[in-house]
Amino acid sequence: MSASGLDNKQGLKLAHGSGSSTVVNHCQVCSNTKLKSIFFLGYLPPVNKMVKIGTQPYEQPSYPAELLYCDRCHLVQLGLIVDPTILFPPEYPYTSSTTKNLRDNFAELYQECTSIVGITSKDLVVDIGSNDGNLLSNFAGKHKVMGVTPESIGNVAVERGIPTIIDYFTRSVVARIVKNEGKAKIVTATNVFAHMENIQEVIEAIQELLSDDGVFISESHYLLPLVETLQYDTIYHEHMRYYSLSSLKFLLEQHGLEIFHAKPIPTHGGSVRVYAARKNRYEVRPTVKSILDQESDMILGEEKLLVFKEKVVMSKLELYALLTSIKKGGQRIYGISAPSRASTLINYTGLDDGIIDCVLEIKGSHKIGNYVPGTTIPIVDESILFEDQPEYAMIFSWHIADELIPKLKSKGYKGKFIVPLPEPRIID
Repeated sequence: MSASGLDNKQGLKLAHGSGSSTVVNHCQVCSNTKLKSIFFLGYLPPVNKMVKIGTQPYEQPSYPAELLYCDRCHLVQLGLIVDPTILFPPEYPYTSSTTKNLRDNFAELYQECTSIVGITSKDLVVDIGSNDGNLLSNFAGKHKVMGVTPESIGNVAVERGIPTIIDYFTRSVVARIVKNEGKAKIVTATNVFAHMENIQEVIEAIQELLSDDGVFISESHYLLPLVETLQYDTIYHEHMRYYSLSSLKFLLEQHGLEIFHAKPIPTHGGSVRVYAARKNRYEVRPTVKSILDQESDMILGEEKLLVFKEKVVMSKLELYALLTSIKKGGQRIYGISAPSRASTLINYTGLDDGIIDCVLEIKGSHKIGNYVPGTTIPIVDESILFEDQPEYAMIFSWHIADELIPKLKSKGYKGKFIVPLPEPRIID
């Protein structure tokens, strides 16, 4: 159901097992009820709800994935908010430290923010959605640090000596931090700021946590490269919102926070890093206007987003044409890596274990031994690629294909590679 035409400003709750879902019938940033339906990807399973290999298929939930656009604040958002206890179970398998480009990104973030903001050994840095402590490991030992994450993976950070509260980021958690540690000079939210329900309350909690001259740094998957490179595979229910800098500016200004620096970064296929603080605390850099101008020219507007939809549909058909020719020849295709985005691509395009024999993950991944959500495609150890030597390997982390392909060749893989997006192609 499209959210356009609905005028009830309260979301409609729908029961689903132990949790509930909320139909989005008003903009999560500006409460506009005239949302435009852009694209419906079908019903998708939670991307990190894993089922063990060998389990007999049984009924599992899936949820509608519809992109909606607000022409008032330019936010792109999903039409359904799924209960976070469903999306982020205690056994949540994602660990950010296993990805080299994220480790490099957080090391660069540390250097940049200490230069721009200037922090001392007495200053507190709090990371929202801190996962295994990857980001905070750059600050630990030099500054006071505190992580907040609801998943048990936070215990890995604790074992690494990074103090971590295993809980959702709420005002009560903020009160606990402020009481015990004081206010924070820097609050970070990297690849989680689009995942959190009740975003207005989240920002209010961040304000309560920040010192008067404190800085909030967010990194979110960025709408501009999403549209330009057809990254429909990053559309899944953990991502409730798809930010442009324009929509982030609108959101933060509602709470008296001013964006004073922003820049595109390469993580997750293209993200945007944003620095915000209380108004007039820091000089606004030219980077902000430059990005806002670029967005206005390239992605803002319903018509431009509908063109994106048309291109996605054609990309899906082109992928099927490519795979059809391979499978007619009786050749095998193994998948490379099982990021969350792989689940969307596989389920939206309807791939199954008759097309993709298996998906490979690096040794130590928590996803090994499970099926890709919504399928019976097994996730197994990467070593099988070099032992079996399938004719083709499809790169599901296609946004880092240039990094992955040379590594796999150097390890001994002799077959060809399929890069599914933005235009499906084969690389020898």
